[in-house]
Amino acid sequence: MTSAQERRRFARADKNLAIKIKDRDADFVTETKNVSCIGAYCEIDGYVPVLTKLRVTLLLPKSRNLKDSKHITCEGTVVRIEKSSHPVESNKYNIAIYFNQISKSDMKLVDRYVKHCVENAALSTSPKIQL
Repeated sequence: MTSAQERRRFARADKNLAIKIKDRDADFVTETKNVSCIGAYCEIDGYVPVLTKLRVTLLLPKSRNLKDSKHITCEGTVVRIEKSSHPVESNKYNIAIYFNQISKSDMKLVDRYVKHCVENAALSTSPKIQL
């Protein structure tokens, strides 16, 4: 049996990127827990029902592939929501957002950023050989 990571079509990185989420009734400003070019997972301080349409703005930081930080704006849909295990605040929820309307160029930028993060993580966790 394969793991969830192996079944994914696109790379996903455990990165904390600034993200603004807006629906008809509320705005949330938070950080991603993980991100890919087709979605993000984050914690918000309010309940948003599954299938809610969102306006998402993601801030990609300056990197090797990106000489200036870049705002990625797209449309997304809540595909999963779970009550957070946060011990103090009972109004915290983890949500998974699928980016259903994102430009191809923005999708490529996010994918390049994520792949760069995954490569760097793999290099930093690979065993060191001592001679």
